[in-house]
Amino acid sequence: MASLALDLVLWLIHVRGHIPRFDDFRPVPAASSTGAGYLVRVLTIMASVFAALSLAVWGTVWLAIQLL
Repeated sequence: MASLALDLVLWLIHVRGHIPRFDDFRPVPAASSTGAGYLVRVLTIMASVFAALSLAVWGTVWLAIQLL
């Protein structure tokens, strides 16, 4: 009777279908490193853009000082 009551409570709060059984677990493939490569590529691009903008600002200020 207790298991029936527990089953009813789990069914009422919509948890009953989300409990996996042992045979529901399947081996998953190993995580690929494509996410890490993408992150490194994005960070490299951002660093190069930041460096180019910094050099452009420095060059503009240097030119302005030379013209004064």
